[in-house]
Amino acid sequence: MELIDLVADHIRSISPYVPGKPITQVAREVGLDPTSIVKLASNENPLGMSVLARQAVQRAIEGLERYPDQYELVVKLSAYLGVASSQIVLGNGSNDVLDLAARVFLGPGTNAVYAQHAFAVYSIATLSAGGTCEEVPARDFGHDLQAMRAAISVDTRLIWLANPNNPTGTFISYPQIRDFIASVPADVAVVLDEAYNEYLAPEDRADTASWVAEFPNLIVTRSFSKVYGLAGLRIGYAVASEAVADLFNRVRQPFNVNSLALAAATAALDDHAFVAETYQLNRQGMKQLIEGFTALGIGYIPSQGNFVSFAVPPEFTGAEVNARLLKQGVIVRPIGGYGLPNHLRVTVGLAQENERFLQALAGALKV
Repeated sequence: MELIDLVADHIRSISPYVPGKPITQVAREVGLDPTSIVKLASNENPLGMSVLARQAVQRAIEGLERYPDQYELVVKLSAYLGVASSQIVLGNGSNDVLDLAARVFLGPGTNAVYAQHAFAVYSIATLSAGGTCEEVPARDFGHDLQAMRAAISVDTRLIWLANPNNPTGTFISYPQIRDFIASVPADVAVVLDEAYNEYLAPEDRADTASWVAEFPNLIVTRSFSKVYGLAGLRIGYAVASEAVADLFNRVRQPFNVNSLALAAATAALDDHAFVAETYQLNRQGMKQLIEGFTALGIGYIPSQGNFVSFAVPPEFTGAEVNARLLKQGVIVRPIGGYGLPNHLRVTVGLAQENERFLQALAGALKV
């Protein structure tokens, strides 16, 4: 018997997370100049990071010999969200706080409920903590809240709920979300993953952070990777009751967020003009992509994020179309691992990037 044979089955059963391909990897594989490649695979902000965030990073470089101090960002988030500082937990990306939730609430003999086509990290975090996965069939590619409520058992300790959902972009109105949370037993945690919250139309948003006072089992998570353009710095956060946040901090790694990420996020919260510009660019780009799909006769899943998943014609597979796009230097995201083998996901980019993708897609669909 070898060492790896002694590893617990729940660890050995995990399918590793597969990220979107980096530009450099595609350049090597298809023999293209990296500068000619368009990456629309990872829901990154095509505008990059804001000027304020960039300047803050440059200033923070001077103090990298010191350990990070989370105080300033936590205080700013506290004021921004209208919650106590003791309710905020920072993470090395929002993935980190999702993992904390699993580690705190799950273990052998427990399960977590989530929707089909939901973010891959939910199953990874659940299995890593020793829990089992209760995947509920999707409804119109999104969450079936009634079925998810029915799936709760005496062993359920956690519910994963993304709004908007990734990779489908589906959205549930917040009155429905609130009613669902109210129906969940108080001893079952609900993680409301709002990584794409800032891409919602203002009239569709809700002050979910304030709900935690009414629902102590609610944990709201958000990210600086998307609208704020800080994906490479890895920073996100959770808002929870003080008791839950205390538990998160007991298992959180010391100094889990680096100094550059803290500085950038603190400054990014003040750059309202950049967020507004990103929002408008995304709305325009989404319109451009949808019009392109319509012109090509391509079906798509209506999305409220900064991406859209589209169906390939029946004579192709998603893998085939993806390979043809890669040869043209356009990177999108295959989502067969999410149970959608005949769909691909494309991030909304700059206008010229969107057009490049649509042209490449038209070429890829030629028999």
